[in-house]
Amino acid sequence: MTRLSAHAVMKTAKSPRAPKLAAAAAAAILALAGCKGLPTVGAGAPGGGTSGGGTSGGSAAPAAPAQSGALITEPQAGFSPVYQLIKHARHSIDLTMYEFSDTKAEHDLAAAARRGVTVRVILDQREKSHNSSTYDYLKSHRVKVVWSSTRFEYTHQKTLLVDGSTAVIMTANLTSEYYSSTRDFLVTDTKAADVTAIAQVFNADFAHRPVKPSDGRDLVWSPTDSQAKLLALIGGATKSLRIYSEEMGDTTIEDALIKAAKRGVNVKVCGENESGEYDSDFSRLAAAGVHISYYSSSHGFYIHGKVIEADYGTGHAKVFIGSENFSSTSLNRNRELGLITSNQKVLSAIARSFAGDYRNGKHWSS
Repeated sequence: MTRLSAHAVMKTAKSPRAPKLAAAAAAAILALAGCKGLPTVGAGAPGGGTSGGGTSGGSAAPAAPAQSGALITEPQAGFSPVYQLIKHARHSIDLTMYEFSDTKAEHDLAAAARRGVTVRVILDQREKSHNSSTYDYLKSHRVKVVWSSTRFEYTHQKTLLVDGSTAVIMTANLTSEYYSSTRDFLVTDTKAADVTAIAQVFNADFAHRPVKPSDGRDLVWSPTDSQAKLLALIGGATKSLRIYSEEMGDTTIEDALIKAAKRGVNVKVCGENESGEYDSDFSRLAAAGVHISYYSSSHGFYIHGKVIEADYGTGHAKVFIGSENFSSTSLNRNRELGLITSNQKVLSAIARSFAGDYRNGKHWSS
């Protein structure tokens, strides 16, 4: 399934644009007749061999560090770190994934199950058309796989937990057709309180039991507390905010960004705006002093990461990285997971990546 069709379907539940988007999604799905992938990106520079994103609507991925401590930056790093964790698992693998279409990851999970590792997978039940082949393959290869609970509108979480000790919290889906062209981030978390909380929630979600997630030391859960935590992060910024956001549309978050800009915070947003979907949101934000750079190519570099970096360069800098988009659905009705960290290597890597992506995007002028 293309990024357009998958995310258009998700967005239908959150805004006055819903009827228009629903029709567009249906038309796209019918036209694609089998979820045809986006054209692949050239093999030159990371994310494609083109340049001049600022004048072409944002089609090229700038260079960025592939890995910095706990942070893995896509598309530069590739997904070998994920494959290696699966390959070296000794006891257990728990994976929650919104969209899964990666043959190598499927085979690695099956191989782990064959060598005696307990492998459990939760796939989003509303993405059955996209996930069914993966579901069937895993089920036939000793992997314990279930569809997500209907308790959540979508299970949009993307998390890998290995041996009950190492978690990878991702903004990325395991959909290999997009790996070469998409800005995403993966964060490794080994803090015991976080890992324990992730395991407890996985166990409940796998069994379709209700659970009140613990935040451990760093975690941000939807639908439990993500909106409140993101608002607190934005509201506490005194110097700067750098925002990666694939989606806009949550008025509460947008209002918080506007308030930050009006109190003198330098607010920059780097996002997606394919087919002008967020024109009204961007106009409203820009009129209040928010600086916006965006990408809109259906076949080029794509902003899929979800990040809020607050006050980089100060002693109280923090960054949120997770699966949560700025939409009411994502924050209040989905199962989602992110974290907030003060890790200096993560902060620096995000700042470097953002600087290039913001510069190379198309800048909004109101």
